Amino acid sequence: MPDSTTIGTPAAALLPSKPAAPYAPAPGSHHPVAVVGGGQAGLSVSYCLRERGIDHVVLESHRIGHEWRTRRWDTFCLVTPNWQCRLPGHPYRGDDPDGFMVRDEIVRYLEEYAARFQPPVAEGVTVERLRHGAQGAYELRTTAGEFTADQVVVATGPYHRPAVPRLAERLPAAVHQLHSSEYRNPHDLPEGAVLVVGTGQSGCQIAEDLHLAGREVHLAVGSAPRVARTYRGRDCVAWLDAMGHYDKTVDSFPDSDAVRMRANHYVTGRDGGRDIDLRAFARDGMRLYGRLTGADGASLAFADDLAAHLDHADAVAESIKDSIDAHIDAYGIEAPAEARYTPVWRPAPAGSPASPHTALDLGRAGVTTVVWATGFSRDHRWIEVPVFDGRGYPMHRRGITSRPGLYFIGLPWQHTWGSGRFEAVGSDAAFLAGHIDAARRVADVCGALTGAPTALSAALPVG
Repeated sequence: MPDSTTIGTPAAALLPSKPAAPYAPAPGSHHPVAVVGGGQAGLSVSYCLRERGIDHVVLESHRIGHEWRTRRWDTFCLVTPNWQCRLPGHPYRGDDPDGFMVRDEIVRYLEEYAARFQPPVAEGVTVERLRHGAQGAYELRTTAGEFTADQVVVATGPYHRPAVPRLAERLPAAVHQLHSSEYRNPHDLPEGAVLVVGTGQSGCQIAEDLHLAGREVHLAVGSAPRVARTYRGRDCVAWLDAMGHYDKTVDSFPDSDAVRMRANHYVTGRDGGRDIDLRAFARDGMRLYGRLTGADGASLAFADDLAAHLDHADAVAESIKDSIDAHIDAYGIEAPAEARYTPVWRPAPAGSPASPHTALDLGRAGVTTVVWATGFSRDHRWIEVPVFDGRGYPMHRRGITSRPGLYFIGLPWQHTWGSGRFEAVGSDAAFLAGHIDAARRVADVCGALTGAPTALSAALPVG
């Protein structure tokens, strides 16, 4: 990997090349637009608003890059190539476009972005309540006082509270438990074996991190699919990009709601990028189990579905290769032939009395730590505006809610696969900035106070 001075825009090219200046809006002040959240989504919106000359404020609970700094482990890296980092006005310009930025380089990339255009970010300001006031403006109660805004963009993403199952309460007190967001490295954990629960991207990569460090690892496998890192001479991400996969919109799927909730494919960018093959882990000594279903003290029970989960993950990876093969054939692309994947390990047959994949005694196995890689839950309780469905998910179309002037950005599959990522969050930001600008112009014409009059909101562009 290149050093931090070559990540993103070179430091010498930044204008200005200094940290973003502290910004503190006056309590009681009014703003045309308030952006809640100063991560890549909020910064992208800020950039696009500034391009249009729209005054605004960005309220960030911590500091720019906080989530990347504090909720990622030491060896964390992107699973998408650097060339997909396309924040508006700040595409990746380093010397390793096919590499994968590690945690500290991602933070640097965001810091460079803020240094480039000096967004009006008020750091250390938490929004505690958002509501639509009687006078038409949105009212924001924050730790720095109260503010009002004509329009509000919620850019806090979907990962708010670590989700840990209640059965964690039944484990012995002596077992050290932590969520994946708290994990940093193998050396910080007590000596002994480690159980990792969950095989999304975080669970698989943490299990690998522990495995490479020589720790004995037990892994509860879920239903997340996988994808090969490379196939027929190219990164699979590059193939899918060329095939237009990342341009597909969520509403082009017949099951769009389900698409938004699907687990991401596991793969890694570590050491230049490679597959994550749970079967190979098992072959090399890692203990695999099915989905965790119960706990009675130190005795844990798992579903007899390990083989099904492994087979499903492999089938998804092979189906992606089928699509790549079809693309290569359709366009007559010269690409080297490559043998298909052959499983290197299989669990005992489902239902086998001797199956070692359905039960684990933590004490006998010497397990001293459990890492819960079980995802996050949303927490929008601070938003007192009725725009949520029965699951607490914000109802929107391309980030535009039914309440004029209230928007979301950075949600998974908000519009395309890359909506919550560096790849396409900038496109979503540009779209919302255009809508915000149109709403502002309508308000100016109408002399309205709300920033987006209800009577005219239906006439504004939403697609």
